[in-house]
Amino acid sequence: MASALAYKKNFKPSAALELFYTGGPVVLTRDGSFAACACGDDVKIVDVESGKVVSTLKGDTELVTALCFSLDGKSLLSTSRSLQIRLWEIASAACLRSWKAHDAPVASMALDSSGGLLATAGADKNVFVWDVDGGFCTHAFRGHKGVVTSVTFHPDPKRLLLFSGSDDGTVRVWDLVKKACIHVLDKHFSAVTGLAVSGDGSSLLSAGRDKVVNIWSLKSFSLKTTIPVYETLEAVCIVPDGCKLPGSKINGGSGIRFLTVGELGAIRIWNSENGQCLYNQKSQVTKSDNDKEENKGGITHATVTAGDRIMCVTSDQCLLFFEPAPGEDDQVDLRLSKRLIGYNEEIIDLKYIGTDRTRLAVATNLERIRIYDLESMACLQELAGHTDIVLCLDTCVTNSGQSLLVSSAKDNTARLWDLERGTCRGVAAGHMAAVGAVAFSKKKMNFFVTGSSDRTIKVWFFEDITSESGEPAKLTSRAVVAAHDKDINALAIAPNDSLVCSASQDRTAKVWKLPELTPVITLKGHKRGVWCAEFSPVDQCVMTGSGDKTIRIWSLADGSCLKTFEGHTASVLKTSFITRGTQIISAGADGLVKLWTIKNNDCTNTFDTHEDKIWALAVADDGSKLATGGADSMVNLWTDCTAADEEEAYKQEEEEALKDQELANALRETNYTKAVQLAFELKRPYRLLNVFEEIYRKDDSTNKMQTLLQALGKEHFRLLLEYIRDWNSKAKFCHVAQRVLYSVLHVVSPTDLIKVPGIREVLEGINPYSQRHFSRIDRLSRSTFLLDFILSSMTSLLPAEDQRLLTIEPVIVAPATPPRSTSAEPAVDLSKRGEKMLEEVDAQLDLISKMKEHVSSRKRDTAEVSDALQSELEEPKKKKKRKQNR
Repeated sequence: MASALAYKKNFKPSAALELFYTGGPVVLTRDGSFAACACGDDVKIVDVESGKVVSTLKGDTELVTALCFSLDGKSLLSTSRSLQIRLWEIASAACLRSWKAHDAPVASMALDSSGGLLATAGADKNVFVWDVDGGFCTHAFRGHKGVVTSVTFHPDPKRLLLFSGSDDGTVRVWDLVKKACIHVLDKHFSAVTGLAVSGDGSSLLSAGRDKVVNIWSLKSFSLKTTIPVYETLEAVCIVPDGCKLPGSKINGGSGIRFLTVGELGAIRIWNSENGQCLYNQKSQVTKSDNDKEENKGGITHATVTAGDRIMCVTSDQCLLFFEPAPGEDDQVDLRLSKRLIGYNEEIIDLKYIGTDRTRLAVATNLERIRIYDLESMACLQELAGHTDIVLCLDTCVTNSGQSLLVSSAKDNTARLWDLERGTCRGVAAGHMAAVGAVAFSKKKMNFFVTGSSDRTIKVWFFEDITSESGEPAKLTSRAVVAAHDKDINALAIAPNDSLVCSASQDRTAKVWKLPELTPVITLKGHKRGVWCAEFSPVDQCVMTGSGDKTIRIWSLADGSCLKTFEGHTASVLKTSFITRGTQIISAGADGLVKLWTIKNNDCTNTFDTHEDKIWALAVADDGSKLATGGADSMVNLWTDCTAADEEEAYKQEEEEALKDQELANALRETNYTKAVQLAFELKRPYRLLNVFEEIYRKDDSTNKMQTLLQALGKEHFRLLLEYIRDWNSKAKFCHVAQRVLYSVLHVVSPTDLIKVPGIREVLEGINPYSQRHFSRIDRLSRSTFLLDFILSSMTSLLPAEDQRLLTIEPVIVAPATPPRSTSAEPAVDLSKRGEKMLEEVDAQLDLISKMKEHVSSRKRDTAEVSDALQSELEEPKKKKKRKQNR
């Protein structure tokens, strides 16, 4: 008999592609191990090797404009549009000091060789020098007629010179000793974007947007030479002597080697002596395939780091690291060693690729497809070929083990990619509008289907395709049909390749027979456009998600709706079957990922990690891994943790059962200290209440409570006060709560009590109920005055003869007189009078005993009256609580 199917109950995020750079300044530590990147108003510290964010320096809601690491890399200086300079300690992410710098944003910062002076270049046309430790200004240089774009110190500590470049086309040399401008270098005809001083300190290089590099002598402060580079430059860097970077083996003289980057998106290395280009990178770093794009981007920043590495920052927020590698003709070439993607914009689609599903293909608001390694979260490669934004992806592994990827884009085409080689095998061109949906064959894996905004569906076969001269082959469609009245959003192919389902903005989903594309059935019922569709892997049904916030499962036999799932608060954008078709995972525009169980129509779990729409959802073959991406630029990876959670819950239950037994044993042995400790560990407030109740039943409970509370740790007092607050809110337990609170206040000193975290909130919860309990006790105490009145008035309730007996005056026996001889009373009369007096005394004693019994009965009646009165006083409160609960 087959084992019961184990439903999935929980997924936990295992990793994420986190954005860390949105544009602006980027700086490296001297050893090149960490990079500080501007991310909006925050600064992210990134480990270069792992690509993970190790620290975040919270900003002041204004964009960061300049950054600078200290010489030891342990602190960072930053400035933003708030005009404040902040000194950060990276280890604690704490701001050590801040001060106002310029009257306009700072464009550039630089430290001198000692690390004690900081130069800032501002948009207010000024250059200031600051003492880093003191935070005060030591020099204020004015003279530029435009925004100061770059600033750098002379590397020789003996030559206290500062250089600044401006968009007025000039470079000024400032003497820190004379506190004046000693030279103006004005051979540029456009903004100066970069400055660099040669290693020996004899020359200054300035690069500008006038497409030239000027080399100046720092002895005579005259122009030595001008090298035309034929591109708008953004940065210039000195190549250190003796390094292994390209150009070292070319006989280019003894001049200064430097590299330039700019709008062409290529690294070029030059020799200053003859202006010869020693190395020209063949493949452009930021090559754009869109000929209509006006802004071609390029490289905005470059730095030569330790270990002969070059870091380039591209206009599309990528950090590229190049290392020297053997090239053609025994020449040194640059090899891309690492690519860190700082910002992905919106994630439109993503898919697991490869036989082992260890890579992820991601489509963003770009023309390129990025391939990520899931272990290191590094971008392995970019597939370039589309000329507009990629909209949809699908992947398959052929019977021969070849990994293929198909992509569709706004350029009206679909492309077939060979992932092993990273090349495009074929192009499917023929649609008249953007291709927004594509799906691979599930069984034969020799064709794919595309759906377009031109409302047509086409079938493309790619077996036996050949390409000439390395160019991708042109694919031809085998079938085409005008499918819908509006844009086609999604396509899904049945597991046996016999059917294809199309989802459209016309509120319908249609099923077609393959490969002829003949209509089979139309699924109507959604009230808004249908965003996604998928066939069940086990049943004859298809699932759709719509903008009406519902998920529907349809029968392929008659087109009837079998089940409807409601729970999303916005459009359902992606759905997928998991757990052999018995569960559904869905993602919506509300930023939620929901797990559904089909059998009972229930939402098993909801995952809220994204902050915006979730456009993309990918599921691994076994359903144990998920990947989601959305408009918040985040890619989250999820792992099924149901088995781990159940195992952990089972272990926790076992531990709690053992501790419960230990707690019972401790109570039986009257080991109250151990019992209280176990109750705290188990977080059982009412078991703890029972322990306290049992203690208060014993003799000398006050001393026992003080001894017990003194043995508690500081971390337990806040928890105990929270328990007291909860007990105190109920009249049934308030007496024990007040006694425990009394003991706590006598054991813990006020100075220690105020150190308890959150004590204010806890006491605010205790005080109102305590006042209510004391008021109730005061009312009951005043009610007992009735008992005194009843006892004092009790004589009016007795019979008349009893009243007479109560007021019997004592019998006064007259002293005996000497008997008269003539009239002496007989002895018999005296004995009768004594017996009568004894009888009256016995009657009086009997009446007193009866009165005692009467008073006791009256006391019992008064107690019953007071209890009834208390219940009557509490009844309105109970009714009020019932109304509130309703």
